[in-house]
Formats: sequence, structure tokens, C-alpha cells
Amino acid sequence: MPKVKFTPQNKDIDVEAGTNLLQAANQAGMYIEGDCAGRGTCGKCRIKITGDVNFSPTAAEEKHLSSNELESGWALACQRTVDRDMIIEVPIQKDAHLRKTTLAGGVEELVADPVVEKVAVKLSRPAVNDQTADLERLLGHLERPGLAVELRDLSGFPSLLRENSYSVTAALAGNKIVSIEPGDTTDQNYGVAFDIGTTTIMGSLIDLKTASVIAVAASTNPQNAFGADVISRITHASGGKENLKQLQDKVIEAVNMIIKDLLKQTRVARDRVYELVAVGNTTMSHLFMGVDPTYLAPAPFVPAYSRALEVEAAELGLKINPSGRITFLPNIAGYVGSDTIGVILATGMDLRKDNCAAIDIGTNGELVVAANGRLMACSTAAGPAFEGAQIKHGMRAAAGAIEACDYLEGEIKLGMIDDARAIGICGSGLIDAAAALLDAGLIEPSGRFVNPEDNPEKVPDNFKERLRQGKGGFEFVLVPAKESDTGEDIVLTQGDLRELQLAKGAIYAGLMILLKEAGIKADDLDQVLLAGAFGNYVRKESALTIGLLPPLPPDKIVAVGNAAGDGSKMALASKVIRERAIALPDKVEHLELSTRSDFQDIFIDAMAFQKI
Repeated sequence: MPKVKFTPQNKDIDVEAGTNLLQAANQAGMYIEGDCAGRGTCGKCRIKITGDVNFSPTAAEEKHLSSNELESGWALACQRTVDRDMIIEVPIQKDAHLRKTTLAGGVEELVADPVVEKVAVKLSRPAVNDQTADLERLLGHLERPGLAVELRDLSGFPSLLRENSYSVTAALAGNKIVSIEPGDTTDQNYGVAFDIGTTTIMGSLIDLKTASVIAVAASTNPQNAFGADVISRITHASGGKENLKQLQDKVIEAVNMIIKDLLKQTRVARDRVYELVAVGNTTMSHLFMGVDPTYLAPAPFVPAYSRALEVEAAELGLKINPSGRITFLPNIAGYVGSDTIGVILATGMDLRKDNCAAIDIGTNGELVVAANGRLMACSTAAGPAFEGAQIKHGMRAAAGAIEACDYLEGEIKLGMIDDARAIGICGSGLIDAAAALLDAGLIEPSGRFVNPEDNPEKVPDNFKERLRQGKGGFEFVLVPAKESDTGEDIVLTQGDLRELQLAKGAIYAGLMILLKEAGIKADDLDQVLLAGAFGNYVRKESALTIGLLPPLPPDKIVAVGNAAGDGSKMALASKVIRERAIALPDKVEHLELSTRSDFQDIFIDAMAFQKI
């Protein structure tokens, strides 16, 4: 079989001839961004083939790569198949996960009321006149009727007792003994809260005795190899059990790597981690649990389950205490998942008496409105534009991404993540750029660029060379090739603006439908909460300028950080809050927008770049 070597990571793998390079990278555990699941439409899986590069480019490569790049060996991994030994250079992209792990949340203090309780006991020794079995001796001392214990914990129990002078600690969760440990370990009680995002996975290690977060870590969701959005992943999973297992294995592997990182940071032993509580959208929940999500994609969007699921760590292969509990919080509907439950928990929307809206902006936009004693939620297919997908030079929030753009003193001013040289533009930068070019008069409210040939007077002299004709219409050069880190112009295209209009129109229309159903208007809202990393970094002034949000006073719009992740931490730390989370789906009214005849009219009006 041919051998493929990936540099600079120096990973080798033998693959069957005919395997495309995106699949080979996936098999080697290499992450190559590919938003379109290998269809050749996104142009993001760029790699460089070293040595003999005498090949004919595909139509997709000719569309996304310049002639100079093709001559230099650049290709799209999904378009190249392995027919010989190859050396492949993979561009390193430094993800800005710290941006998500350091978000200021809305939860000031967690409540210490853990499900797992640890009890230290000193047992009497057996004697001829007291031949009580070891386990029964322990259970009698604990005085908890109906306690169950796993065989794996019982197998070494006799020796454990005798080697530790009958002094042990039992970790209890409900009616089950999770762990039996030597001596008194009551000061060691830990759990991990996870936010399993479509793009990013974040974990927080919590000391359950004090309900304090002692470490955080995050990684890219490696399921991205099968597409940037949930529909792509559902489609892959529907291809059979092997495909479903691929997706589950990817997310479990990433979660285990995060757990390993958290334990390394804190030197906590893995067997002292007894619980994992996770939130995510409904598709992520199914894939994490290895449940077929096929019927989430077509109407009527029916999930396999919506309740909270609880399994043993060993059943999923998670690297905490093997008898530890894994709880994925409940979903509300096919496209409103437990991440929305987390947002409601963290913001207290189920307890508020005022009129409030929460928006978690991503590939799917989840929206919640609390008003007039009702709690309502919906999801909108905003598309992946806010995550940088389907944007010509779009990218995730990572070093070198344009994250800020202003029109100041007649010039376009840019800000890049980590102050690095520009390599692309992320979601917050996309919104900023549209707002800045609107302020500069270069974009019409309809979303079209001003035609510099028909209306030369509308284009200032310093922008005349930057606003130019591209392959699909006019485009604006944000960063010229000589100043970018890629050696090519970084542009905002007419197609990019259309993708942004579709995304922001869907969010706005979804919010208007919820408000209409609640019997209130936008002006009646006391607060609009923006959740998630995107909501935290998008500038509300820009969001208002392009009409993503209704025209409210900026002080009514509040970023609440990673509220979904905060909700998972709350549910991990407190059994009372977890019970509240499990009961929430019955209290939330779900609105299915696809059945609303008024959605399309509002959506079309909301696509315009103007305050509505």
C-alpha cells in the first residue's frame, strides 16, 4: 500500500490506493478543515503536495486555487487520491480556543450540591462469630437500602479491605456505589462539564466539594472532517453503522483528549472523576451516544430520544472512573438541543419575570423568549456563515482571522486575532466588515455592492482599486496580497454578502416569530442576551447596523458568554439544578418555523442590510 507522510506534523500512514487525501488525513488523526464534507465546494482543505506535482487540476481546484498555487503544488485534499508514496504539507492553523474557555459567563457562583457523595467508613473485622460477607458488611455500615455495585468494583474488594485495615471510602450516586477506595478520600470528588459544540468542544473540571472550576480545556470538534454543519454529519451517519461509529469515535476521542489535558493541568487522578455532564445540540447528543440521527434531517425532524440519557463511562470508553456516570441533558426538539437547556439555566430565563430573549448564534441559531409567563424556543437554519464556512476567505476564530473592521476617517481599519498577519475572516469580522462597508456607502441596503462603473461618484478614490469585479460579481479587497499571510488578496465577495444576508435574516425572522407568538413587540423586550463565543465577540453596534437584531438601545443587548457551557457546569455541581434541567423541556413551548406561513415574508424583509 502507498505511504502518505504529513508534514510538518511528521505523521505517516499506509492507505489503500485510490483513497483521497482528506480521508487519509482523517485515518492518520490529522485535522484538515473541510466544511463541505469532501464535496469540493468550500475550498478549505488546502494542502501542498511536495515532489512531483504534475497533475491536472479538477474543476473545484481551478475554482478555489490560483494558477500560481496550482503550479506550486497546492491542491484540495478532497480532490487528490493516493496513487503512490506521497509527502503532504498541511498548513497549521492555530485555533483560538482560549477565546471560548475564558468567556465571562453569567453564572457568578456554582452551587455545591453534588449527585456523587463520598462516605468514609471504618469497618469491624470479621471473626468466627461474625462471618458477614465483605460487601454486606460495607452495605450494612452505609445504611443505604438497595445500593448496587459493579462487578469490576467488587472483584478486588476483599484485598482492598484487608490491605487498608478495613478503612475505605465509598463514592455513592443515587442507588449505586460508583467506587470503593482505600482510606479516606472524601476530599477528592471531581466531575467534568462539557459543551459539545458542532465546531468546538469545551470541558471544565470541577471540584464537586466546593463547586469550583479548577481547569478548562477545549479543542476543535474533529467531526468537522465530515462537514461543518449538522446536516452533513447526519448524512454521513445515515450511511450505515460504520459511518455512525466513525462520528462517535471522533467526538469520544476529542473528549478523552480534553479530559487528559484537564487531569494533567491539575494532577487529579482519573478514578477520582465520577461524573460527566454534557450539553450540545440534538445531533451532537445523538452522535455522542452513538444513536442514529438519520430522521432528524427530513421533516418532521424526529429525534430518536429527547430525554436526558445516563450511561456508564466504561460503556462509552470515556477515561474517567469506569463506573462513573455520563449524563447528557435533555433536548427540547430536533433542532433545539440541551445546549439551549444550558442557556436557559445559566441565564435564569425560566425564573425571570421580565420580557427577555436569548440568542445562541451559530450554524443553527437557537432562540428563546420569556414573556407573559411563557417560555418559547425555536431554531433557525442560519447556515455556517457565522462560523466562517461558505465564505470565500472565511475561517473559524483562530490566529490571523480578521475579527474586527471599522470605517474610520475615510479608511477601513482591521483587527486580527492575536495581532497576526491576516489569513481569512471569521464570523464577527464578517459582520463588522459588512457594517463598515455600509457606513462607507459601498454596499446598498439591498446587499449589493455599489457598481463603481455606473456610480463612480459613490466610491471614494482610495477605494476605487479595492472595489473590483470578481468571478461572481463585485468584491472588496480587505487585505492586499502583500500584507496577508497567505500571499493572496483577502476579499469580501458579493456571494459572501448573500450568505450573511441569509444567516442574519433567518435569526431576525425567528426572533420576530417568537415575539409575535408571545404577544409582544421588540420594544417590549427588557433584554436581549447573546450567548456563545460568537455572541460574546460580535459587536452589538455592527449587529444593529446590518439588521441582525431589532433596533433596540445597545444597553439592552448583553453578552452572556458561553451560557450553554455554564448551564452544564450548574447541572454537574448541583443535583437540584440538574432536576430543574431535566424538567425544563416540559415547560418550553417549541415553535416549528417551517410550518409558519408568516416566516418566509419576515425572512425576505429581514435580508436587507438595514435597521428594521
